[in-house]
Amino acid sequence: MSRVGTKPIPVPPEVKVEVRDGEVAVTGPKGTLSERVHQEMRVRLEEGWLLVERPTDERKHRALHGLTRALLANMVTGVTKGYEKTLEIVGVGYRVQKSGQAIALQVGFSRPVEVQPTQGLTLDVEGNNRILVKGISKQQVGDMAARIRRIRPPDSYKGKGIRYLGEVVHLKPGKSAGRK
Repeated sequence: MSRVGTKPIPVPPEVKVEVRDGEVAVTGPKGTLSERVHQEMRVRLEEGWLLVERPTDERKHRALHGLTRALLANMVTGVTKGYEKTLEIVGVGYRVQKSGQAIALQVGFSRPVEVQPTQGLTLDVEGNNRILVKGISKQQVGDMAARIRRIRPPDSYKGKGIRYLGEVVHLKPGKSAGRK
């Protein structure tokens, strides 16, 4: 059984945490994030450590305990270091260009596909086949990366498309000529 919820979260000196009325606000050098906490979970700040406590050992409370602790730890990491996801474009003639805040993807459609970043995120381009999604919210970074990947997911026969950096695409064998 996981005991994620019982681990205290270290709060660096440059991070300010406010806990009030079931809402936790974390402010750091990269920005501010806030999250509503389930009413049955107790969050308290104690000498540079953020602690999450549950009322009972019921299954529901154990699950919420770990979830709440993980979300708060991700917020602290986000406002100090930030999050980044890298996507790569694989395919002949497939490329990406930055145009202002947005990016234009040329991935086999008749026109380039424009992608605007959501608020709090930045989209950068490395070369002409890598996209970097950066931000302070782990959830927003992951959602934006998934949205971009969904435009042209990797093809299961040739492997062409948009994939996460390091993602392994398993290729299917093509048609095999049979005897008649």
